[in-house]
Amino acid sequence: MEQIPADSHFFNDLGADSLVMAQFCARVRKRADLPTVSMKDIYRHPTIRSLAGALGDTAPMPGLSPSSAADVPAQTPTDVGVANAIAAQTEVAARAEVPTAVRTRRYIVCGLLQFLIFLGYSCLAALVGAQGYEWISAGSGLFDLYLRSVLFAGAGFLGLCTFPIVAKWSLIGRWRSGAFPLWGMAYLRFWVVKTLIRTSPLRLLAGSPLYVLYLRALGARIGKGVTILSHAIPVCTDLLTVGEGTIIRKDVLLSCYRANGGLIQTGPVTLGSNVLVSEHTVLDIETSMGDGAQLGHASSLHTGQVVPDGERWHGSPAQPTEVNYRTVGPADCPTVKRTVYGVVQLLNLLVVVLPLAMGGASVLLAEIPQLHALLNPQRVDITSPAFYAYALTTSLVVFFGSLLVGLLVVGTVPRVLNRAIEPGKVYPLYGFHYGIQRAIALMTNRKSFTTLFGDSSGIVHYLRYLGYDLSRVEQTGSNFGTEVQHENPYLSAVGTGTMIADGLSLMNADFSSTSFRVSRTSIGARSFLGNRIAYPSQGRTGDNCLLATKVLVPIDGPVREGVGLLGSPSFEIPRTVMRDNRFNHLQTGDELRRRLAAKNSHNAATAGLYLLARLIHVFVITLITMGAARLYPALGALAIALASVLTLMFTVVYFALIERASTGFKAQKPLYCSIYAPSFWRHERFWKLASIDYIQVFNGTPLKNVIWRLLGARIGKRVFDDGCFFPERTLVTIGDDSTLNAGTVVQCHSQEDGAFKSDRSAVGSGCTLGVGAFVHYGVAIGDGAMLAPDSFLMKGEEIPTHAQWGGNPAREMPDNTTHLHTRQERNTAHAAAAHGN
Repeated sequence: MEQIPADSHFFNDLGADSLVMAQFCARVRKRADLPTVSMKDIYRHPTIRSLAGALGDTAPMPGLSPSSAADVPAQTPTDVGVANAIAAQTEVAARAEVPTAVRTRRYIVCGLLQFLIFLGYSCLAALVGAQGYEWISAGSGLFDLYLRSVLFAGAGFLGLCTFPIVAKWSLIGRWRSGAFPLWGMAYLRFWVVKTLIRTSPLRLLAGSPLYVLYLRALGARIGKGVTILSHAIPVCTDLLTVGEGTIIRKDVLLSCYRANGGLIQTGPVTLGSNVLVSEHTVLDIETSMGDGAQLGHASSLHTGQVVPDGERWHGSPAQPTEVNYRTVGPADCPTVKRTVYGVVQLLNLLVVVLPLAMGGASVLLAEIPQLHALLNPQRVDITSPAFYAYALTTSLVVFFGSLLVGLLVVGTVPRVLNRAIEPGKVYPLYGFHYGIQRAIALMTNRKSFTTLFGDSSGIVHYLRYLGYDLSRVEQTGSNFGTEVQHENPYLSAVGTGTMIADGLSLMNADFSSTSFRVSRTSIGARSFLGNRIAYPSQGRTGDNCLLATKVLVPIDGPVREGVGLLGSPSFEIPRTVMRDNRFNHLQTGDELRRRLAAKNSHNAATAGLYLLARLIHVFVITLITMGAARLYPALGALAIALASVLTLMFTVVYFALIERASTGFKAQKPLYCSIYAPSFWRHERFWKLASIDYIQVFNGTPLKNVIWRLLGARIGKRVFDDGCFFPERTLVTIGDDSTLNAGTVVQCHSQEDGAFKSDRSAVGSGCTLGVGAFVHYGVAIGDGAMLAPDSFLMKGEEIPTHAQWGGNPAREMPDNTTHLHTRQERNTAHAAAAHGN
């Protein structure tokens, strides 16, 4: 076009989409004579005339260079810009003092020491486990067997719970605010304590008074009547303060540390009394909330942010709001009830669950011939076909038996238990009904089943079987991804024609520090939901809505229909764009029926391959176990420890081969296609066959980078990965010395309705991705750039070198270095001192 009308709508009239406009914003930011433009500006002012009018007063002063123009604040200043600026200066100062060769040497030595510690811990666990099994098996009669199981279960549980506490106080003492470099001895002690704390069995008791007691034993200052539902255990517990009557919901990240520019930075998180921290939130270090404050779902507090007493905040970074997120009233829940609940829960675990599991395993292994041969393979020659027949029989029984029993249990037991729960009624915490609700949520949120049935037509039938109201859902073959969770499946409903990507969390239950209530959660028809969305029961969205990735679903105002919502806090965007409508003809009539049938056949074959791959994995592990049992008389517990290490090594190599084979041992290429195209079906097969849950074991170690490279990712030198996830490994590039915090995602694809898009994303050298940050496809992040916690970097964005971005959606953050000088000096001093370790 030679001329474009100034009032033409970017999306509706000119056919642009978010990727095109993100590239436009990046080109504008490179011009020193133009004001900075963000995607939020584009959506709010979608014509040339309105955009020019909105940005007319923000043009940079003549004579500013591009680098200095980038320093002009593009929004209301927050302390996140200050913190990032200080971190950048600290990083530069610290790295200038340490040559690259020294950093590399420390990186390698730290990795070797971590492996030796893991091996030593495996030997200790093997020794205790072997001695315990022999002692239990030596019992005479069922009662003696049960009694021994109770004693060993109690001793083992107590040991696993107290060992992290002893290690923390011995290796660390009290955590203090400060900083220390990665890969040094201070970091090694930090990693040991973090790993032990987060592998404690008490982590599974989130929502219990026992969980709070565990955190107190680790040094956290937690008042009376506090309920913590999040499984993400804080690490630097001495820096966590929680006042009386506070409720922290699930999927909340408040570790009291973060990795930033080659350093581990520790700092306090302070929550006053009667505080509400809602689901899917991130609390960075040096944040606080006053008495009676609230933080809404899908929100975050960045470093330096303080929520005053009684105020309600939401968004990322959070800002004041009038929305009330405290939706359930109090109930009578005295300290005695909490105490009784914790005692009963502990007794149930130690007297019923663990003893029956251990004693039952001993009986089965002793009485069933095939299982008895598993731990007594000396009677069978290892070269004999019978040896492998026993292993195969055991594998088939364990694998398919557990699968069928699991399906039977999740479809029946929770349905019976749910009869005791009345929707809309307020129940006290830590009573009979609370235990029932927690049991329903635990049994029906089985990731193994959603992985098996997800990304196919099978997921609709499975969720219906669980109790979802999907009676009016039209089958698309991609109604749900592989990650769906809820708090009550019998109060979950999804309208017809709606498609949902991975990471949906239906918030069926509302909690206070003394009570809870379950409510129906309904998602409208003909809608599309992106990744990582927490959808509350009070969600104010209706039919034909687009909910973008990590959006804050509003619970106030009118019901939104026929629009899209983006960001936290959310704002309206077009429901769809012209580019995504090009595949609409494939979603109706005979063409849909033909292609859906072909997709179902392909997905069924994929599910079969998935089961076969897992069966082979179980079979080989069974062989390793039989081999360890054969060597046990000669090597003792060392044989079990070696088998554990060998199992982990085999798992890494095996699933790497499976994953690479699913793509024909070729790197994936960018795609733009319909969900009814074979190229997309092959991508779904890659998602299902790839299994990398085991990779979390290697968080914070150099070995994780080795595994990422084995899977095809381009990972630079000395990258610190504390829990990042790459769905498409071969499309990701990470530069040297970059820092990837816990909960970060670099996702190189997007699905919107019936269109699928993927492209490469590159993170430069020395970059930092904050805790819980989400990076979309087609992104380029310049060297030394920083992305703040809980940010959503949209597709196609380009972050300049050494820039500081944050927010949802992410945009350039202010660079004010006039505050927090005390912290800057303290971190620099800590880093300089720690480099001598």
